[in-house]
Amino acid sequence: MKKLIRNLLRSSWVQRAVGILAAEYLRLVWLTNRFSYDPANVYELVEPHQPLIFAFWHGQHFLTPFIKTKESHRAKVLISRHRDGEFNAIAAERLGIETIRGSGDHGGAFHRKGGVGAFREMVQALEQGYNVASTADVPKRSRIAGLGIIMLARESGRPILPFAMVTSRFTRLNNWDRTTINLPFGRGAVVGIDAVFVPPDADAETMEKCRLQLEEFLNEATRRAYAQVGRPEGALD
Repeated sequence: MKKLIRNLLRSSWVQRAVGILAAEYLRLVWLTNRFSYDPANVYELVEPHQPLIFAFWHGQHFLTPFIKTKESHRAKVLISRHRDGEFNAIAAERLGIETIRGSGDHGGAFHRKGGVGAFREMVQALEQGYNVASTADVPKRSRIAGLGIIMLARESGRPILPFAMVTSRFTRLNNWDRTTINLPFGRGAVVGIDAVFVPPDADAETMEKCRLQLEEFLNEATRRAYAQVGRPEGALD
């Protein structure tokens, strides 16, 4: 039975159907939650500095396609080549976000799971004026920022903008990244924190400082976002 289910999930038509259903469900969530923004003029602040590297925690990624509010906000998102990533990629593309397939960080081992090619594609996308969105944490190590996104900022010269996007109604899975399933008919918050700039000549010590700063900003954004929707406990578990 397990093999049958696994083979079924690998079929292209099932993956496409699940991806489309997921996209339309997320659209419902977005349209039925009343979102606030912190800072209130966040788009006015960040637009002059595009393209940017948008960073968020793994497991809080489902609503991130909706940060793109204008056609001029060209964006690509890094999505893994794992089977679950296929569903996410189909959903993201249906919601108007282009995808880059591969893994951003396996403890610095970019040769794994298409990491080198994905890294180059992200650099090229930024050079072409696309915003690039990526989870910041290392796979299987939730809420621990990896060096991959720091390396991307150093190589591209573009700033990292850490943010959190949450809803007051949600359910959380008991998995490594504590995946949050956002629910409709509630309140939402988008919180952005100061950008992280990585010098082009950053050495190992400077990159580690930037990594810790990114980690701190993401945790602070998450705390503030859940507090704003009246669910401060959402950021703690």
